[in-house]
Amino acid sequence: MNPMKITQIEVYKSPIKLKAPFVTALGPHTCAGNVVVVIRTNEGITGFGECSPFMAINGESMDTCFVVAKYLANVLKDKNPLDMEACSRAMDAVIYGNASIKSAFDMALYDIAAQQANLPLFAFLGGSNNKKITTDYTVSIGDPQKMAADALAIKNRGFRLIKVKLGEAAKDVERIRLIREAVGETIPIRIDANQGWSKAEAIETLKALAPYQIQYCEEPIPRWNFMALPEVRQQSPIPIMADESCCDHHDAKRLTDLAACDYINIKLGKSSGIFKALKIIEVAEQAGLQLQVGGFLESRLGFTASAHLALASDNIVYFDFDTPLMFVEDPVAGGIRYDSTGGVTLPDQPGLGATVDAQYLQRLEKMIIS
Repeated sequence: MNPMKITQIEVYKSPIKLKAPFVTALGPHTCAGNVVVVIRTNEGITGFGECSPFMAINGESMDTCFVVAKYLANVLKDKNPLDMEACSRAMDAVIYGNASIKSAFDMALYDIAAQQANLPLFAFLGGSNNKKITTDYTVSIGDPQKMAADALAIKNRGFRLIKVKLGEAAKDVERIRLIREAVGETIPIRIDANQGWSKAEAIETLKALAPYQIQYCEEPIPRWNFMALPEVRQQSPIPIMADESCCDHHDAKRLTDLAACDYINIKLGKSSGIFKALKIIEVAEQAGLQLQVGGFLESRLGFTASAHLALASDNIVYFDFDTPLMFVEDPVAGGIRYDSTGGVTLPDQPGLGATVDAQYLQRLEKMIIS
């Protein structure tokens, strides 16, 4: 019997406006500049993937992804989509880096493979739907009083977890003080400095934040300064989560060998997709570290893949899946669903269980390789 073969690949630019600016220490975003990849096979199985490039983190944009996608599509056409390792190696051989656009292709390949196996993606990955997934909701960095009001509004909407963007040491303690006063003592708060502090600022700020019951801090210092992260972790009363400093399994091994962090945050747009994300999980499990699965500004399509991945290991205990709730429109059919408290439920049909509305795709700039 002949192996399955990729016969056509479609790539779409998918810009979607946000309801309000999403602001981090790395800058503001008013639009999600995403890319959708659709892979079709000779057996009639179609896979969907998506990425949300973030120029300040993975060095990619919607436009660069669109260009690089042509190179990746040309090398993957006629290949067996079920051979994940061969497809991953082929993409890496074409071009270094470009993890975001590679993750969209990888996602579509796993969608195909899980459909072919007649399994939901989480089951194909060896997981089971045995945990409660609850996302946080993020407060953008800005004026401290506005951030406190935003946090209270999030709590009043019913969300059970709040994430706060920080990264300006002179204002960050005041921001958290006001937020904690506004939301009370019981709701968990997690913070993300997005590399905004120096080593000295990180240590001083994290110590000053100790009274405010912070669950953990993501990426306190610049990613290039990872050799200083162990000292920050040792002196911090708040657990440290590696994010931008951990893209793939090689980074994960380096950080665990250095004892640089308490947790690792996996994002498919950093890891090049599920294939290498599974390798990060393996490194973390060997080191006894727990993980978070998060993302960039993907729609429910991309976060559906992330939710499936989140069921693949008991070591994944934190979830950061809120950005689709910030979109002006939702072009996704099927996929994860959110309840009023941030609870997430997954589809249980074979594959990803999510597609993009055909009429929406017809509006987009596209490229077809066949």
